[in-house]
Amino acid sequence: MRTTSEAIKAYAESLPEGTTLSAKELLHLGERAAIDQALSRMVKRGELMRVQRGVFAQPVITRFGKRAPSVEAVVENLAKSTGERVSVSGASAANMLGLSTQNPARQVYWTSGPSRCLKFGAQDVELKHVPSWQLRAPDSKAGHAFRALAYFGKAEAGRALRRIKPQLTEEERLELLSLRASAPTWMAKELSMLVSAQ
Repeated sequence: MRTTSEAIKAYAESLPEGTTLSAKELLHLGERAAIDQALSRMVKRGELMRVQRGVFAQPVITRFGKRAPSVEAVVENLAKSTGERVSVSGASAANMLGLSTQNPARQVYWTSGPSRCLKFGAQDVELKHVPSWQLRAPDSKAGHAFRALAYFGKAEAGRALRRIKPQLTEEERLELLSLRASAPTWMAKELSMLVSAQ
């Protein structure tokens, strides 16, 4: 008969990279106390990584040894399991759009959930709570443009928008304009000027 640790390991290995696990999601494999003890032992043995308190992920085994799973995959899976909305930060969005050459020292994601820090071995990833309007269209280029404008703020938004406009297709520009209703007044005004400039 398999031990609880062996059952958890087999289950974790059947999941895609970056899938997060918690004790409550493993209750089909044993009693809560046994699950908690097995998870703790597996972290000590390096079979699982503790991403945050109560949340685990399986390291990826390569021919060069173990590595942490993809940050993007873990963040995406964590968002699915918690129901929160998550997107790249405004600074990352600005960088992706070529508006900033600064690479943030540590990865930051914006979230509708609580602010917290995730551990990926030696790497820390920050989840920072922001107002829900900043998380609109989390996976689209227009949404990233929207977050970049929020990041630059009122003083720099107009200049940033002039640099963003040539990068957007007509469809992306229309999507960006559709986000005006949820933006603060200063940002909606900048986006409205883009309409009149078309």
